[in-house]
This record gives sequence, C-alpha cells and structure tokens, in this order.
Amino acid sequence: MFLADTNHVYILDKVEGNAQQINGHSLYASVWDIESKTATPIDVQTNAFCAAGMHLPNASFALFGGNSAVGPGGDNSGPGSTTTFDPTYRDYDGRRAIRIFNPCQGDANSACSHYDAANGTQMAKARWYPAAEPLANGTVVLIGGFTGGGYINRNTPNTDPTYEGGAAEPTYEFFPPSSQPPQIMNFMVKTSGLNSYALTYLMPSGKMFVQANYSTILWDYNANVETPLPDMPGQIVRVYPASGANAMLPLTPANNYTPTIIFCGGQYMQDNWWGNYSYPAVDTWNVPASQACHRITPEPTDGSAPAYVQDDNLPIPRTMGQFIALPDGTLLVVNGGSNGTAGYAQRTGTTTTFGAMPFGESLATGPVGQPAIYNPNAPAGSRWSTAGLSSSNIPRMYHSSALLLPDGSVMVAGSNPNIDVNLTTTYPTTYTAEYFYPPYFSAPTRPSPENMPQTLSYGGDPFDITIPPSSYSGSANDAADNTTIWLIRTGFTTHAMNMGQRLMQLNNTYTVKANGTIIFHTAQLPPNPHLFQPGPALLFVTINGIPSNGTYLVVGNGQINNQPTSPSSVLPASVRVDSASGSAPNSSSSHSSSSPSHTGVIIGVVAGIAAVGLLGAVVGVCLARRRRSAAVADSDPTYPISGAGLGSWTGRDVRNSDSSAFVPLQQTNQSEVTLMHSPYRDQFEPRASSQFPHSDEFDPYYDPRALRTGAPR
Repeated sequence: MFLADTNHVYILDKVEGNAQQINGHSLYASVWDIESKTATPIDVQTNAFCAAGMHLPNASFALFGGNSAVGPGGDNSGPGSTTTFDPTYRDYDGRRAIRIFNPCQGDANSACSHYDAANGTQMAKARWYPAAEPLANGTVVLIGGFTGGGYINRNTPNTDPTYEGGAAEPTYEFFPPSSQPPQIMNFMVKTSGLNSYALTYLMPSGKMFVQANYSTILWDYNANVETPLPDMPGQIVRVYPASGANAMLPLTPANNYTPTIIFCGGQYMQDNWWGNYSYPAVDTWNVPASQACHRITPEPTDGSAPAYVQDDNLPIPRTMGQFIALPDGTLLVVNGGSNGTAGYAQRTGTTTTFGAMPFGESLATGPVGQPAIYNPNAPAGSRWSTAGLSSSNIPRMYHSSALLLPDGSVMVAGSNPNIDVNLTTTYPTTYTAEYFYPPYFSAPTRPSPENMPQTLSYGGDPFDITIPPSSYSGSANDAADNTTIWLIRTGFTTHAMNMGQRLMQLNNTYTVKANGTIIFHTAQLPPNPHLFQPGPALLFVTINGIPSNGTYLVVGNGQINNQPTSPSSVLPASVRVDSASGSAPNSSSSHSSSSPSHTGVIIGVVAGIAAVGLLGAVVGVCLARRRRSAAVADSDPTYPISGAGLGSWTGRDVRNSDSSAFVPLQQTNQSEVTLMHSPYRDQFEPRASSQFPHSDEFDPYYDPRALRTGAPR
C-alpha cells in the first residue's frame, strides 16, 4: 500500500478468493479515504502478488512485476487455468507488468488515472520479489527476483546459482527503459537463494548500497561494478524470508546528511536449513528470530572503512518487523513474529504432511503485538523504548504492512500466511486494519504551521514557515530552539518493508516576534539529489517532540532527468525575544495523567475509525487504469486537532490514560455499496485484450521507442 496524496491510501491484495466481488471476480484492490473513512473498490487485471513499487518524480507511483495468473488454491489446477490467465479469478500474468498510478488532488477538473493492462507496458524480464530503488534523476532500478513462485530463490543442489534452471532472474534493468538490455548482476549470483527483495539504498556518491543473504556491496549501476563491504555479523539474514526490519536513519545537519542503515531482527539458520523453492528443510517455527541490531555507514566521511557496528538489541526477537520513520526523528517497529520466517508452505523437510503442520501454512509463530520506538540519538543501551506503548491483539504475520499517515499516525494492515483465503486457521487471512497512535498524540496541542510549500528544490533560496503562538506553550525561544523540520517519504510498503522510505531534517534558523509568532527560515534540500530522490513527500514541523500534520509536496522538478541544483541555502541568523511565549496548553509529548482527555480527543477527531474490511494481505499496489468522473473535495493538508465534531468520539473505547493506542478502523460504508455509487470508473484494456491494440495514454513516461525497441530515452 502507499499514500497517494493527503487523503488516500491505495491497497492491493494478492489474487485470491476474497468474498467481495467486482466485475465478476474477487476484489483485489481498494482505496481508503482517510477523511471520510470509506473504502472504494477498484479493479485490477494483472497479479501483483509480491511485486515491487516505487514513487516517480511527478508523484505517480509504479508497481513492477508480480506473480503469474492463479486460480483457486493459488495455482493453475482449475479448468482452463494457465499461468497467463485464470478464468475463475480472472487475473492475468503480472510477472512483467508495469502498472502506473497517476495521482490527483481531487479538484473538479482533474482526472485520476490508473494503468494496468495484460498486454501493456512491460519490463524486459519477468520479476517476482524484485528490488526497486529510485535514482537521483527519478529513474528506477529493478533488480533480480524469481521468475515464478517459491520459498527461497534456489534449487537443491544449487548447481546453477545464476539462473536456477530458469527459475531465477539475476539481471537488473531500468524504468523507463534504457538502450542497454538487462545485465547480469554478479551479486545476485553470489547471494543465490537468499536475495529476494534485496535491500537497496542510494548513497550520496550515486553508488548503491545493496544487501542480500549475509553479503553487502556498494554498486556502481552505471558501470556494473561491485565493491564488497563487510558481511552481516553472525551471518544473520535480513532479506525475505528472514525479513529483518531495516531503514535509513534520519539524515540531519548534525550528521552532515551521511546515511547510516540499521538492521534489526531477521533470522539465522544454517545454510541447508533454508531449503529451496519448495519449502524449508526444517520446522522454522521452532527457530527463534534474531534479536540483534546492527548499523553500517556505507560511505563514512572521516576516512574510516565501512563496518557493521552492534547496536542495542530489539526488546523482543522479531522476524517480519517493520520500521516506520516518525516525524519526531524516531523509528517505530511493528508487526512480525518471534519465531520462524516469512512465507508459507504445506510441509517442510521435517514435517512432511500438511495435517501435521502446527500453524497451518504459516512458517512463523509467536506474534509480536508490542510496538517499540528506536531513538537513534539516545545513548547506547537506551535507544529502545516500549514504555506507555499499547499492544495490538491482532497477529500481523506474513504479508503485513504499515504506513505513516499525514496526521502522524501509522496505518497497520494485512497478515495472510495462506496460499488462498483461509478464515479458520491459526493465522487467518486478516481483513481488519488498525491505526497506531504514537505517544505524541497525548499532547493537547499540535503545531499549525502556515505558508508550507508545495514544492522543494535541491539548494536555492530558503523559505519561511510561520508558527502562531497558539501552536506551542512556554518560552518562544525554547520552542524555537527545540523545533525540527522533517521531510518524510513514507514509501511503498509491502512484506514488512517501505521501499523508498527516507527521513531528512531540513536546516533552519528562526525569528521570534514579540507576540510569540515564530518564523522559521528553512533551507531547501542539500544540492545532492542522491540524498533524497525526486518525488512526493510529507513536510512536518515538530516542536518539543510534537509534530504538525504533514503537508504533501513534491521534491524536484517532477521530471525524469538530471535534477536542477543550486548552491546550498544561506540562512539568516536567528533572532530571539526573551519575553515572547506561546498561548497553547502544555504541549509536552511525555505521558501525563494531568491531561487525561486529550489523547481521546485527538484520536476521535483525526481518525477514530474501525473495521475496514479492505483486503487481506497487503502486499503492494497495482491499480487498474481508471478515471475519476466526479469531483472530490480537495483535502486540507492540515487536519483539525480540536473543534467541532468531537461529540460521539470523546471517550470512544479509548483509555484516556494511554500515551499511545492501537485503534481498529471502522468503515462507514460497505464496499459493495461504494462500488455502485463510486466516483471511480475503471477504464482498462478489455480482458479479451489480445483482440485490441494496447494504449499508453495513462503512462506519464511512455516512450514507444524505448519500450518497444530499447532505443535511448
């Protein structure tokens, strides 16, 4: 799933037998409207199960690859079913598909469009579980993957680590396509087996950090040259299906915008225990997940060699945990299990019959409902905290996802370690979603910034953000000193990852006015697009640990090209006024029983909603091409924190003493009804699409020369 704009989250299920129907087949995708609390079904054609996804510079999103067509039981055993098309689930092969979502902000004249066609825009290679990483010019690199389903990406014995007899795809390619055909990436051969969803982060030099199996490299994708980095300590595996939490730590002026990557949890097993495409060789649910965390700075600025460094352990061992960057500079980890791995199977090398599998098809157990918050700036030994964090009682196992929303809450959805829909097993197909409210929701007041920009550039003139005195309490000078301005890309979330997620603090100075107004003179991004690639993001102003609502904006010029850069922003000196102060109630983010009602009030106003009934496993987003034919009210980038409308929400099943809370989402409409009266109209290639030529009118980067002949863009 991904955040498409201020008010919409797009969600896609794998193709399976969901009860809700659309156009004669099961429903696989929907749009969650944050403000109205409604889910709108949308149709899809190609199977996006285990695809990759990424933002594009113009704020579009693209989804790459997926699985072949499947029918009931997740295979092609039904009448007429092939890997190309299944007549029951009516899905097409998605392994080479490229799907485009073009966002709009909901004004009456805009056309929100989606493109997904069985015979449409395609990658050069079939890719299932590929990696995707955006470059400084907005191009996306697509790396590796399977050519079909499986547990890990190898046979046993592993006599062909390059191609695995045609089951592995060791190459990389670009979107939009370049004139160069896909090239073999030697790292994909070296890491054979455990290289699904390789972990990728673009570095300031333009090289790419890539981690898979327990190996690590810096990769020059232009020359296809790999520089080895140290192995992961203890040979802990963090890629799927070990699925350790991973994220880039905040890029800040204090660390000179030098990237450091953190890895937590995952799984260590002896190499032969991992098995092969069919299933693991051992009963993975008996193997505890890792509790270890490690950091690495791939491009140190002090001349030292890159090295993994042991960090504070997770509070609980965790596989399938997921990091979410929060607008106070911390990282939240949610979801996962304490034993086993991601994936599903009906047997292992040890348990040879499905009837003997203790947790159905799940290869993990021990759901971890306890969230934890990591503070990268805290002293070693005290970086993790669970104090005051309420737990979820919904198991979030394989195929779970989480996503930061503009109000600073986190949407948590999915869990489906099952080949097809199963509502009665130990870890069933899960259709409910929740919001997690971090501790800053206990504050009685949140900042209300004014003059927030809609675009940002790489270097150039600074801009001013105004904070009224009603946004904070106490000394204006103290508030100004304790303000950070965060730029967050929430990413494309699937399989306990947020592809493209980044968190950057923009440099600032300030001017305090006598009436308590604070003007923050804010720098543009550093003039290096490798640090924060062009595309959509949210901008937050955080005072004393309390963030504003995020403003949706676009970084860069919106085009796939070399981004314009200017010299770094020059900021004026700060101006202080000792007598100035704010007029808001105390806005400390720490848990306090002295203001017990405020947490409930904020939850009620912002998102006091429960059972979505959206979709089961949230694994990515693939959207059928469609137009919005009716106007939708433009959503305000800032939501009210207090005011009218509290009535029925005050005290609604929320313990007022909580400093954080999981709240189940309530859908105010039924999806079938929404479909009848929906402003969305799917307009995709006809399902008998071989009879019709393919159209690219919704692909913003369509170039028939490149896509058909491989000619240079």
